[in-house]
Amino acid sequence: MSQRSKVIQLYKTLLYMGRDYPKGYEYFRTRLRKVFNKNKEESNPKKIEEMLEHGHYVVKELETLYMLRKYRTLKQRYYD
Repeated sequence: MSQRSKVIQLYKTLLYMGRDYPKGYEYFRTRLRKVFNKNKEESNPKKIEEMLEHGHYVVKELETLYMLRKYRTLKQRYYD
């Protein structure tokens, strides 16, 4: 898989995950677009791999945030 396709896949994944972001989808999308546009001129493959790894870390953090929110909601429903 080429780096370009990895970057596009990461962008799509982050956009999808941003739908449930606490500050809203528009806030998340504008920040995401700003970050990707800032780094679009990068040509060093090693630096691009580092940024991809950071992007995957952000995906995991978002998943954790959503799971925690779900857990707290369920806890509030069943325990006072």
